[in-house]
Amino acid sequence: MTAGHASSATRGDVGGRSVVLAYGSVAAEYEALQSRAALFDRSHRGRIRIMGEKAAEMVAGLVTNDVAGLVPGQGCYAAALTAKGKIVADVRVFIEEGSVLVDAPPRAAAAWAAMVKKYINPRLAAHRDESGALRDIGIFGATATHVVAALTGVPAIALLALPPYAHVTVEIDGRTVLVMKSPDLGMEGYELIVATEQFEAMWAMAVDCGATPAGLEAWEIARVEAGRPEWGLDIDETTIPQEANFDELHAISYTKGCYVGQETVARIHFRGHVNKHLRGVVAAGLDAPPAGATLHDDAGLQVGDVRTTVRSPRLGGVALAMVRREVAPGAALIARWADSDLPDSVPHERRVEVSVLPFPSP
Repeated sequence: MTAGHASSATRGDVGGRSVVLAYGSVAAEYEALQSRAALFDRSHRGRIRIMGEKAAEMVAGLVTNDVAGLVPGQGCYAAALTAKGKIVADVRVFIEEGSVLVDAPPRAAAAWAAMVKKYINPRLAAHRDESGALRDIGIFGATATHVVAALTGVPAIALLALPPYAHVTVEIDGRTVLVMKSPDLGMEGYELIVATEQFEAMWAMAVDCGATPAGLEAWEIARVEAGRPEWGLDIDETTIPQEANFDELHAISYTKGCYVGQETVARIHFRGHVNKHLRGVVAAGLDAPPAGATLHDDAGLQVGDVRTTVRSPRLGGVALAMVRREVAPGAALIARWADSDLPDSVPHERRVEVSVLPFPSP
């Protein structure tokens, strides 16, 4: 079974890009992720390469993390901001010999590309969109290291030693493959950046090595469990990095040089605080309140809103929500929402409990 030839696959659209939602049973795909290894097509993310001696310096001026301090084979997570410190895109940065590869989530890829075009002079650092030329194979789960070692020839001990976003390159069938340690689901995981022409063969090889194809629905359950925000769903151009827990995600350096939006981020860190944070909410039963539901305390005051919601086989109905900072984990709130297709219907209510992120195991 390959990503492009799965007759039972259901498809959807994310940021204008076609994605597989499920190859069959979401429950079976999630179970493979938890107990063995799941195989994800991550190609819907946007990829831009910045080239030349000044590439890292140019990228460093656009993001919150210390890109200029990295060497080839290292990488990091970071945010690109507006001048007022709001998130344009959250990006992953990979330093290679002579270039920097940056990928962004699908709903933010166009904004990141526009930022690169606006701020990076191509005479100083040429750049090109490689979203079509490269694709991304994600392998996550308990046996992911074993699968990737068999697939790439990189020893398991070397894979396990890689820090988050660090990477090695190998040659497979005459083409260069970037093998990256990915913490994006809070579990053992790797992503392989491969030439588009090589994708189908590598996908089939990964299946032969023991990985089970899985779609975006299984990914979203695991992402929410791990407390990782998705741009356009949980965070957007109204969000400040500290609201999205970017300190805890090691996406901000407070000692690096200047970058767009730095003043706001630094002022919050050194002199103040944000008024809300991304938190988890847990509902009794299998279904969490839908995205857009408002969260209220016992006095009836609105103290937050629900963002991404999933049905977790491990945790039940859980969601990511933006919640005011004074609402502590463990607090009970009331979620309220109305049926969007029935404007005159009686609003729904459900009790939920605020949780730290990532969600603790039951």
